[in-house]
Amino acid sequence: MLLPQTMPPSARTLVLITAAGRGSRAGEGLPKQWRMLAGKPVLAHSVAAFAGLPLVVTIHPEDRARAEACLPGVTLIEGGGTRAESVRNALEAMQDQGYDRVLIHDGARPLVSPALIARLIEALDHGPAAAPGLAVTDALWRGEADQVAGLAPREGLYRAQTPQAFLFDAILAAHRADPSGEAADDVALARAAGLAVTITEGEEDNLKLTWPGDFARAEAILARRKGAEAMDIRMGNGYDVHAFTEGNQLWLCGISVPHDKGLLGHSDADVGMHALTDAIYGALAEGDIGRHFPPSDPQWKGAASDIFLDHAVKLAASRGYTIGNCDVTLVCERPKIGPHAAAMQARLAEIIGCEPGRVSVKATTSERLGFTGREEGIASIATVVLVQK
Repeated sequence: MLLPQTMPPSARTLVLITAAGRGSRAGEGLPKQWRMLAGKPVLAHSVAAFAGLPLVVTIHPEDRARAEACLPGVTLIEGGGTRAESVRNALEAMQDQGYDRVLIHDGARPLVSPALIARLIEALDHGPAAAPGLAVTDALWRGEADQVAGLAPREGLYRAQTPQAFLFDAILAAHRADPSGEAADDVALARAAGLAVTITEGEEDNLKLTWPGDFARAEAILARRKGAEAMDIRMGNGYDVHAFTEGNQLWLCGISVPHDKGLLGHSDADVGMHALTDAIYGALAEGDIGRHFPPSDPQWKGAASDIFLDHAVKLAASRGYTIGNCDVTLVCERPKIGPHAAAMQARLAEIIGCEPGRVSVKATTSERLGFTGREEGIASIATVVLVQK
């Protein structure tokens, strides 16, 4: 996961990830930051979220061998007995490395997004500290012995998240000013030191793995993200026009429609099917019908247009795309399309190989304006959505 290219230069921004805790609330077994999540340790996901930024990780002494194997090239610093002690150890170790900003993050928050990281770094352009938070929306109770003992106002309350962002020297000074090492988080220390902390927008997905059930939720979020990244959706538009000519053979969307005129064209001049075919080629960045079936080639003279549409559909399928849906609009005064629309819909769906509910065929007039209004020909507009999984 790469950070947005629009982020400010980050050469002097350090990421500090805390991973020295034991995480007993998450259940028995390895500390939660070392448990597997979607095929790799939780901490590996947290580190990957900051790709492109210099990074240090605080670890428990017992985890060094595991950390060196899992996080090659990452600077590892031995943590302390509390989170605050671990952070101070890392800040002291890195104080002479020329960093002017630091993002301090919990290793058990593996789902932080590039957008959230970018918001925090931008916030440091305007103040000494920033942290993401989510406004509390649920009612708050006070409890005693499993009974509701009272209510607490929720106005102005936020759920705190990490990473929390600071000017490096300012947060190091705040840690040095409180040697107890008992602060709940770095925002508490920053406020005690008189630093203004800006609240930036947090994210529901940025959960901290605390309880056993949190792992299943994180797996679901990662699966959703993977699905979104894997899906490729393309849209194409097509437009075609054919003039009326003598004859009574009029093909529209694969259906022979009774009329006192035909349409002029090198093939059967099915204007609706041509527009739809061009829409598919367009979605694939493959030009138009003329590129694949040149009108200069005599073999296509009088050809049925389902040949063209079938080719476009198969070309899309060869690249892993299916038709999500398509919409064809015919523009003419006559013939009336309504009585034939259902048959056209069924025929196009048959050629495409999809259910009719994914195909729309409709008509409109141009209010007697232009060549269609003068009944000199028919125009068609088509839109198609291709979906690749």
